[in-house]
Amino acid sequence: MEQISLIFLMTVLGLGFFSTTQAQGLSAKIISLEEAQKISDAAEAKARAENWNVVIAILDAGGHLIALRKMDGTQVGSVEVAQKKAETALKFKRPTKVFEEAVKGGNVHIMSLPNVVAVEGGLPIEHDGMVIGSIGVSGVTSAQDGIIAEAGLKAFP
Repeated sequence: MEQISLIFLMTVLGLGFFSTTQAQGLSAKIISLEEAQKISDAAEAKARAENWNVVIAILDAGGHLIALRKMDGTQVGSVEVAQKKAETALKFKRPTKVFEEAVKGGNVHIMSLPNVVAVEGGLPIEHDGMVIGSIGVSGVTSAQDGIIAEAGLKAFP
C-alpha cells in the first residue's frame, strides 16, 4: 500500500511540474508570421524610399527563418549575409554593429568567435526584456543596412 501511495504522490508531483513548465512555456512571446511580415514590410518601405535594394531576414527565438525578402536587383550573396547578421544578433543578444565597432577599434579577437558577423545590419527583436527573434539586412553599406533594420524593428509592437 505504501508503494502505491508513493507512486501516486510522485505522479501527482510530476504532473504538477509538467503543467507548470508547460504553462510557463506557453506564456512566452513568440514572433508570429504576421508580425514578421510587418517588420519586413517596414524595412522594405524604408529601403524603397531610399532606393536601396536589400535582403531582409527575420528569425524567431530558435534561429529559424520566418521571413526572407530579396528585393529585385540585390546581389545573391546578400541572402546568406542577411541571415547570418540576424543569427549573430540573436545568438549574442546585441546589434551586429557592436562587433563591427569592436573590430574597427582594434579588437580583432572578435573575429575568432564562432558565427559572428561583425557588420552592422543585424538587430535583436526584444519583448519584455527577452530576445525573441532578430532581423538581418544586407545589400547596401553596413550603415544603410542598419538604418533599414531599425526601420523594420520600429514596426514591431
